[in-house]
Order: sequence, then C-alpha cells, then structure tokens
Amino acid sequence: MNRRNFIENLTLGSGLLSTASLITSPATGQPVQNEVINGKVVLTSDLVIAGGGLGGCASAMAALRNGLSVILTEETDWIGGQLSQQGVPPDEHVWIETHGATQLYRDFRNNVRDYYKRNYPLTDEAKARKNLNPGDGSVSKLCHEPKVAVAVLNDMFAPYLSNGKLKLLLEHKITGADANGNKVKTLEAISLSSKQKLVLSAPYFVDATELGDLLPLTGTEFVTGAESKSETGELHAPEKADPENNQAFTVCFAIDYVPGENHVIEKPKEYDFWKNFVPKMSKPWSGKLLDLSYSNPKTLAPKMLGFHPEGISMGEKLNLWNYRRIINKENFTKGSYTGDITIVNWPQNDYFLGNLVGASEKDFNKHFEGGKQLSLSLLYSLQTEAPRPDGGKGWPGVRLRKDIMGTEDGLAKYPYVRESRRIKAVFTIKEEHVGVDNRSLVTGKKTENKAAEFYDSVGVGYYHIDLHPSTRGDNYIDFASLPFQIPLGALLPKRMENLLPANKNIGTTHITNGCYRLHPVEWSIGESVGLLIKYALDKNVIPRMVRDKQELLTDFQIFIRKQGIETNWPG
Repeated sequence: MNRRNFIENLTLGSGLLSTASLITSPATGQPVQNEVINGKVVLTSDLVIAGGGLGGCASAMAALRNGLSVILTEETDWIGGQLSQQGVPPDEHVWIETHGATQLYRDFRNNVRDYYKRNYPLTDEAKARKNLNPGDGSVSKLCHEPKVAVAVLNDMFAPYLSNGKLKLLLEHKITGADANGNKVKTLEAISLSSKQKLVLSAPYFVDATELGDLLPLTGTEFVTGAESKSETGELHAPEKADPENNQAFTVCFAIDYVPGENHVIEKPKEYDFWKNFVPKMSKPWSGKLLDLSYSNPKTLAPKMLGFHPEGISMGEKLNLWNYRRIINKENFTKGSYTGDITIVNWPQNDYFLGNLVGASEKDFNKHFEGGKQLSLSLLYSLQTEAPRPDGGKGWPGVRLRKDIMGTEDGLAKYPYVRESRRIKAVFTIKEEHVGVDNRSLVTGKKTENKAAEFYDSVGVGYYHIDLHPSTRGDNYIDFASLPFQIPLGALLPKRMENLLPANKNIGTTHITNGCYRLHPVEWSIGESVGLLIKYALDKNVIPRMVRDKQELLTDFQIFIRKQGIETNWPG
C-alpha cells in the first residue's frame, strides 16, 4: 500500500471516517458526527481548508496546535504546493535564518535540514554545517528536493492524523459550494480517483487553492489581472485595466548529468514551434525564447545566461545549472551521486500563451499541456542544441529525473502559479505601501527606507516586486520593495464572514502580488489565518470584528506573537 492510499484509508475508512467517534469539536464541545446523505459522505470539522500548499498547511497546523479539528483537501497526491507539487525551491530574503518569518516556518526549515542529516550520506563537513543547503543553489539558502518537503510536512501532521483531528483528503477537488448570504455553509468535493463525492461542513472555510477557486464557487467578490493607474494610483500600473493580464506560469522539471551517456528524449511534438518562438512583448524580448538569454528584469536589456551541467563558473554569465540546484554531490559521501541535480524554472520555460486564472477545465488542461511541451522542448534543446565549451552543441548526458517530481512524464504535478484571483478586501495593499520609489513619492522622503506600517499587522515578509512576463505581453516588471508587514485587512473579504484566503488570493494588486506571493509570505498568511479562526471561535465574533475593535485586535496580536508570529521588523 502506498503512502497516499494509507493516508486515505486512515482518514476515510470504508466511506466513513474510522476515527469519527473519537473527534470532539472544541468549538461546540460535541462529538463530530459524519453521515451519508443522498450517497454523499458528510464530513464535519471546525475548519475546512481547500488547498494543501504552504498557506493551507500552515493554516492547518496553526488551527490543529490550538485544538481545532481540520479537513484539508489537496488536488494532487503531494502536500506542499510551491515547494513540492510545483517543484520550486524556496524564494526567500537574506535574513530568513534569523528573522522575517514565523517560528513555525523556521521549524519547518530546520526539520528539512534534520531530515537530510538523519537520512542521507552527508560528508562530515556538510553534516556539521548548521545552515546546511543540500543543493547549494544560489536562489535560496535551503535548496532541497520536493519529496523531502512532502516527507517533513507529513511528519509534522502525523500526530494530528493519528488522533483524528486532521482529515487529509489527497486527490480531492472542490467542485461546488452552498453559500447563503454572507456565509458559506458547505463545500462539495470529489475524489479524483474513486469519484466519491463528499460534503464538507464547518463554521469556517479557507481558500488556500492556487487559483482562488473557492471565490467564484461561493460568490465571494474578487478581482483578476491588472488594475489601471487611475484605480490604484500605482507608479507601475498600466494606464488601462486588464482582468486577463496575469503572470506566466511554469511547468518545472528536474535534471542531472551523466557524462558519456545518451539520455536525449524523443523530440517533443511542439519542439519546432518553440525552437523558433520569439515572444511578442510590449517591450522587446532579447531573441528566441529557448536561447540562453532573456530580458534583464530590471532594465529589459538583453542579458546572456550560461549553462554547464558540471556546475563550473561561467564568469559574468549566471550558470543556470547552479541557480536552483537541489543536490550538490560534493555535500554527500563520494559515490553517492553521479552528479548534481537541479530544477529547471528559468525564463526559457515561462509559459504566457494562455491564462489559467478563470480557465475552464478544458482550457486549463490545454495550457498545462502547452506548458509541458515548452518545458520538454527546453530540455530537448539543452540535450541537442545548447553550446558547449569545445564549440559543439548539446549535452546528451543531461537526464530527466522523473523520480524527483514523482510523475511518469518527469514534469511537475501542477503548474507553478504566480498569480490568482484576489479577494476584494477590506484593505488592499498597493505599491505606495511597499515599493521603494512609489513610497518615496507618497512620503516625500527620497531616502525613505521603511514600508508602510499597518496598525493591524499580523505578519511580515520581504521580496522585491517581481512580475514575470504576462499573458497580455508585458515583459518583466521588477523593482525594489521594502521589508513589509501583512495587514489583517488584506485577509478579510469585504462581505463574506466565514471564508478567508491563504494563498496568492489576498487583497493585493497585480503589482504588489509580485512581492506577497513567495514561499515564506504565503506560509505567514496561512498561519495567521488559522490563528484568526481559532481566536474568532473562542471570542464568538466574526474575523472582521477582530480588526474593527481595537481591544480585540490588540489581544489578537498578543496571541499570535506568543505563537511565534512576527508582526514588526526589528529596528
């Protein structure tokens, strides 16, 4: 029996929860009951979370450690979102080892390092390294394998699965909702393997899906794409709004290198198209998409990149091999690995010829397949066309590592999504709050080095504002931001009372989404949302009231700080 089936059997049993009689709701003090109505199993808990990404997992852990019962659904068979099913090593700020994230997020990172130290044949030097980086990738201080993220998250959830407080429904998709007025009553889910339908009932619901799927299903007001300058006053906003203008997504994959061997894949069916494809952007791209060059994100000037699968330095050129490397063979005892392993999430496989936000299932699958074809075409180009130092072309020893992504085709289980539907929030974070230049214009201080301070802060984060090429032809939009706070108002829908966001669907704009979408920020959002639901249940108030009443807000902020949430940057 594989891990997925084990967990499904543990949580669902023969159509009913085998642990149902053991679960008591802290909110009501009554045993949780599950029944079958019209052939659908009805599951009840204190909190239903749709989406097992980092925000969903953090929200679940926050609720579980405070005694709530949780149902967590996930479309794929891996929890972990960006880190796992999408195959993206963490994008983090330079202070991550000491501050600028929650204690739970740092615990997770430490657990990843401990996992390697317990289970892998590390060298003595690597094992002794406090801040071990298994891959030594330049993008992050902790580049590691997706499956390790899954293992660590499962370990963190293990006691709650055992005591029945957590019902983890892998390979389940939310297909409908019953909402009445300002409240969601139930969600409907379907098992993608057995096709069994479930009704999920709770006082609170969290949308931690990658694309904000619950928002249209529940009638929650939302926006998509780019707002206009007249709407937001943002320095980098376009003159005209475009709801269809969303950032590219990427289908990531993993490769290693076996010198002297031939691992060239079959020529992808769309290779000829992608080989000759030149992006048509409002501001020119540097050449063909698959060429090892791109537009410098900050200046849009052509910038050359390098590729050498033995990880050698290439001078001023970034060697893409080292960028998202998740295994550096030198960290492991001799002979453990034939070569390094790296993740391909590069400018060359950003897919912007179709929009996933709001797409029908048919169009989603079409664009996902298009993204796969682009990624396979990039791989084939590396194997057959990429320049070598000896003047030749192609690296046939580059091997697609299907096992790393846990899929038959070797590609990520889910697209790496950078942009989602976003709630119409009580408060919207704009460029003037976090962007260096726009902030200086607002404050009148050109030396301004501090983001806006939010009285209702429930977390912190940092990343530069980084928007990838878009479905409507924008080239990179990339500029400096400031270490920022996460305002509670951005987590509150204007109308809905018991549905909260915990992914890229909070109250940002198209512009500010570019710095609030990264791994530790998503985690911080999710964890604060889980704590907010616990607090609201205990105080018998709706979440919006926590922000509206100063005494509640102050008390809530004290509560979350005691649980390891940073609400202010030091200094």
